[in-house]
Amino acid sequence: MIDLKAKRVRRSKKTRKLINMLGVIRLSVHRTNLHIYAQLIDGKNNKIITSASTLEPEIRKSLKTGSNISAATIIGKRIAEKGIQCGITNIAFDRAGYKYHGRVKALADSAREHGLKF
Repeated sequence: MIDLKAKRVRRSKKTRKLINMLGVIRLSVHRTNLHIYAQLIDGKNNKIITSASTLEPEIRKSLKTGSNISAATIIGKRIAEKGIQCGITNIAFDRAGYKYHGRVKALADSAREHGLKF
């Protein structure tokens, strides 16, 4: 029997393959039971341009927990601000095989509201 993580990884490979063919910078999201992470990755050079997570000290002080929709909204805003500082506005959203709802959707919506286009 295939476990849930293996299924998620299989779904994420399809998305990453398409994004690499397009040759655009991707916003990759990873979530755990306690935290949420976002990275802007340049697929051509395999470099992480910038990242944001609920583990950052200034964000951690303002949050009660890093595993809810309000935390994901803050991370979406933070990654958008960091991306714009790096001169990035057009990206592709890589949800890493997670369903597009809850924390993943909140992060994406927040990033869109604060200047990223995808």
